[in-house]
Parts: sequence; C-alpha cells; structure tokens
Amino acid sequence: MTVTFRVPEELSARVPAERRAPGRDRDAVRLLVSRGTEVSHHAFAELPLLLRAGDLLVVNTSPTLAAAVDGRAGDARVVVHFSTRGDDGRWAVELRDPDGRGTTRVRAGTRAGTGVRLAGGARLRVEEPLSAGAPRLWWARVSRDVPGLLREHGRPIRYAYTERDQPLSAYQTVFALPSRDGSGSAEMPSAGRPFTARTVTELVSRGVQVAPVRLDTGVASAEAHEPPYPERFAVPEATARLAGAVREGGGRVVAVGTTAVRALESAAGPDGVVRARAGWTDLVVTPERGVRAVDGLLTGLHEPGASHLLMLEAVAGREAVARGYEEALDGRYLWHEFGDVHLLLPS
Repeated sequence: MTVTFRVPEELSARVPAERRAPGRDRDAVRLLVSRGTEVSHHAFAELPLLLRAGDLLVVNTSPTLAAAVDGRAGDARVVVHFSTRGDDGRWAVELRDPDGRGTTRVRAGTRAGTGVRLAGGARLRVEEPLSAGAPRLWWARVSRDVPGLLREHGRPIRYAYTERDQPLSAYQTVFALPSRDGSGSAEMPSAGRPFTARTVTELVSRGVQVAPVRLDTGVASAEAHEPPYPERFAVPEATARLAGAVREGGGRVVAVGTTAVRALESAAGPDGVVRARAGWTDLVVTPERGVRAVDGLLTGLHEPGASHLLMLEAVAGREAVARGYEEALDGRYLWHEFGDVHLLLPS
C-alpha cells in the first residue's frame, strides 16, 4: 500500500513555468529534496550544488509526440491518442470523447472493428485490446504513416487540469532526440523538463556526468491509475559502462524520471550490473522488488494512487516518501508535468 494523501485542485500546475510570469525560464520551478526523512526546500537552479562531483544523471532522450488527432467514428467526434508503436506496424491507441473544453473524457463502446476517419483523410481500424487487463487501449492499423500524420495533424495530449493548449515545444525536454522512425513518447518524460542548457553546463562543469537512455512512454490513464504496460526502451553500451564505473568509484546514479529508472532497472541483472539492452520492458518497480542500479531519483510529484509512488518507495523507502509529500503539500508545491520536482537521495 502506498502513502495516502489528497492534492487540492489549486496545486495543479496549469501552464508551463516560463508562461507564469514574464522573464522566467522553464527552470523556474521549486525543488524539494529528500535525504531519507530529512527534507529541504530549494529552487531548481540549485540542483548543481546539491549533487556531487562523480555523480551520474541518467536522462531519457525520448521526444514527445503530437499524439492527439481528431477524427470521427460514424457521426461522432472522437480524439485518438496514439500511444505505442508495435513491432508489426500497428499502434496502440485510446479513443476518447472531446469534452468541449479542449480536453477529453473516457469513451465507452470501443470494440474490434471500430473505424475512425482521421484528420487529413487517413483511416484507422481498431483490431484487438492491447491486453485482457487493459481494455482502454487497443491495437489499430492506420492507412498512412503515423509519424507523418502526427506531424501534420497532431497536437500534444492535454489533460483537464491544464489551462489551455501549449505548443509541442513546451512538451520537449532539452534532452529529446528525434528518432529515425519517428517514434517517441505519447507523454513527456517530464522530470527532465526543468533542465536548461545552462543547468546542464553547470552540472558538467562541477563534475556531474550525464548519460542517456531511452524509454518511449505510452498514454497514461487520466481517470484510473494503472500499472505501466510494456514500453520500448534502450540502454546504450556507453551508459551501461558509465553507470558501473560511477558506482565502483563511489558516485551515485541518479535517474531523471521514473522512465529512466524503468530503463536502467530493466537492463540491470540480479548482480546490479547494468548491461546494454534494448527491446520491450514490462517491469514494474515495487518496494518488494527494490532497485538494483539506481541510488537516487529526480521526479515530479505524483497523484494519490499512482503506481509511480511504489517506485519512489523502492528507491527511498515509504517513510521518506510520506515525509516528502507531507512537506510538498504544506509548502504548496505544484503537481503534474508543468509543476515542481522532487529529488530523492540516500540519507
């Protein structure tokens, strides 16, 4: 059982930090730091002072896709959220109803054979559920290349707590790298969002190393917190070697985001050694399983019931997570992808 709490609606970050006031950059967010149950409060710009020379930050380079596309299923308007590209060319998708406020709500009645006419004249046909336990998502075939469709007619997935649509650039991190096949993440790897080129330069100048992994995130449920389903990931050889060398030298491996944890832990053996690996991962990191390759985690603030809280407990322990969230609520920190961030380090 994870920690329990309630987040007041006014603590949702409704717009990106750089749009909250003139002259701000995306690093103008707050940073809560937990070292065990000891908590301190900082500006994100202080991050280079909080890490040590010899530490390693592992970042997710997956770019965010403009994954929401308008369409029609019969006479009804729908919004298709493109989630994950399969090895056979199909895409896992979720069909949702527009809610009249620029966002969407759950759509009932999706079934095998459902057809959707998409913007630009493309056709989508639903074939089968992604899995028996995930009826929200379906494998579907599309009559044209999906990356091209998203570039021409897509927009970033937006949830109801946000104030208005934002350009795709607002959902890209400084670490994002385009892929040759046009794949990427349906939702932003948001822990990396506050980083700027200035922050990265200062970190490196202070002896903190940065290494890439990739994990393409799928569409989360806005209504019910589900465990993550299989996602495509890659841990390069250079990153695997560096993670091992850093730990041997007494440094700490700090993952930037739960996606980076999932990638690293999927590539770590029972001996804790990270080896180069690529493919699909269905790993769910829990306190019972623990972590093998990660010493710390920089992450956003997660909602009550989110499966990611189990991962935080695996990294830092339940007591540390509970204490950190108590401080975040008392300190009026902001939640969600445009909100504040939380650094969990060993005590």
